[in-house]
Amino acid sequence: MLKNMKIIVTGAASGIGMEVALYCLREGAKVIACDMNDGSLNSLKQTVGSDNLYTYKLDVSNYKEVVLLFTYIEQEHPDVNGLVNNAGIYLGKNLLDYKVDEIDKVLDINVKGYVYLSQLFGEFIIRRNNLGVIVNMSSVSGIEGSSDAIYGLTKAGILGLTKSCAMNFSPHIRVNAVAPTIVETSMMDNIPKWRIEEYTNHQLIKQPLLPEDVAHTVIFLLSEKSKHYTGATFDINNGCYLR
Repeated sequence: MLKNMKIIVTGAASGIGMEVALYCLREGAKVIACDMNDGSLNSLKQTVGSDNLYTYKLDVSNYKEVVLLFTYIEQEHPDVNGLVNNAGIYLGKNLLDYKVDEIDKVLDINVKGYVYLSQLFGEFIIRRNNLGVIVNMSSVSGIEGSSDAIYGLTKAGILGLTKSCAMNFSPHIRVNAVAPTIVETSMMDNIPKWRIEEYTNHQLIKQPLLPEDVAHTVIFLLSEKSKHYTGATFDINNGCYLR
């Protein structure tokens, strides 16, 4: 399905990002897996053992590092045509408990990181008069709100960024978002128990959402099967919060 794709995946060393990277490889794509955790990237590389997987240590919140990534892309991977903005953090704090440096950190990674990658990827594709795809990872908390106000703010912002980039980058790049409900990853450890129960009690489908389930939707959005979608949000929430 993705045999003609070479895709940058951020936050690829664990959780949803790792599943996205693995499923992209299974569908025939080449993947540039980016993450801050160099050790986990090396483990991923050894586990996969594929020449189609490249790893790159990256702090998405550092603009200079993102620029260097695209210098590397220009030199080594000029055929890149996909981007999955997935890297993010969740502190699980009440707004009243946030420190200024924590606010900056969440905004820098969850918003600025997406902006930096999208801007440089957009310039990269459009300058070549090529076609590309961006998939942004948002969250149900960006639609319905979050007990962590800063996290919810960032994920709501990603939905706006998705629509704006769809307009800015047309007709060269399709840009869509995925907004999962609570996913079975280590991030769940930071979500208050009452909030987990509130989400799950609203769900019509009781099977837990797994990283691989989210990856399936990302694969669809990267593929030609979704060629008529742009500026859209795919709300993977087991039917909760229907209006």
